[in-house]
Amino acid sequence: MANIKFSNVHKSFGSNKIITNFNLEGKEDEFLVLVGPSGCGKSTLLRMMAGLEKIDEGKIYINDQLINDLHPSKRQTAMVFQSYALYPHMNVYENMSFGLKIEKKSKEEIETKVMQAAKILKIEELLERKPKQLSGGQRQRVAIGRAITRNPKIFLFDEPLSNLDAALRAEMRVEISKLHKQIKTNMIYVTHDQVEAMTLADRIVILNHGNIEQVGNPDEIYNDPANVFVAQFIGSPKMNILKITSDKIVSNNEVNFLDNKVKIEGISFSKKNYYFGIRPEHFDVSDNSEYKFNPKVELIENLGNEKIAYIKIDNDDISAKISSQKTIENQIGFSSKNIFVFDENGIRLRS
Repeated sequence: MANIKFSNVHKSFGSNKIITNFNLEGKEDEFLVLVGPSGCGKSTLLRMMAGLEKIDEGKIYINDQLINDLHPSKRQTAMVFQSYALYPHMNVYENMSFGLKIEKKSKEEIETKVMQAAKILKIEELLERKPKQLSGGQRQRVAIGRAITRNPKIFLFDEPLSNLDAALRAEMRVEISKLHKQIKTNMIYVTHDQVEAMTLADRIVILNHGNIEQVGNPDEIYNDPANVFVAQFIGSPKMNILKITSDKIVSNNEVNFLDNKVKIEGISFSKKNYYFGIRPEHFDVSDNSEYKFNPKVELIENLGNEKIAYIKIDNDDISAKISSQKTIENQIGFSSKNIFVFDENGIRLRS
């Protein structure tokens, strides 16, 4: 078991600031996912933990031990890369045992650890094969197996599934989740894929330009986003965000929104600008909706069990997700309880 702590960490490449005053504390045996758009600093954080990048300022601790100047081999971390990083001239057994040989472990210990890892990952029959004889999913299993043999306190995953096709990604997500439950070791996982973040994480860290936008479990991130960035980053299709200008405010708790005078309890509106958000899945086509409007449907994507309707209303473009068993005819509905309200700076307002 281990815990990790970042304290006022900064990192720049030349004049380009990547990480600014980063503070985060992980929990023991936690699956922590760092998610955000490309260039937000998530891989840099992982590489600083592993000792592959130097820290400009601040401190990183593992189990209360300062690791800033500790050699990578002494940090008790193991990293799984996007590119697998397998030696092409070695077979699977040799790839998985290489780190142990460098550490001068005994032949018996190496054999035990490699076979244990191979059994966990169900790759015992692949031990004699070379990487070129393996599928992408098998190669990633070998890369994970190589990390397991080192018995690290913390596993670091740097977008390990991004080279796989959709079906393999889904399969490997399940395998990694099972692995975490089986070996009960801290895992810190970097991805830009929100599906991976939502399905794997105990807690999600949403990053943007090297700063933390929000930390929480998947339900908290989805149901209680801190700001517009988080609200639109998590969810597919992304949350619809419409600007509410001062002329659309009817009273201190009533606003013109989607052709309705919508009453929002618990929030007092003044003559400022706001943003209203509603997720595509929170629209419906039943007759029992609290509010309804007439949509101009420009396109419908049929995804099998559901449809995505792209709608124009006034000058706004919105999307609605509905069951494939339903059709959008004259009206589409929504409820005020599913509306998220943000101030003019994009910060969530709560009733």
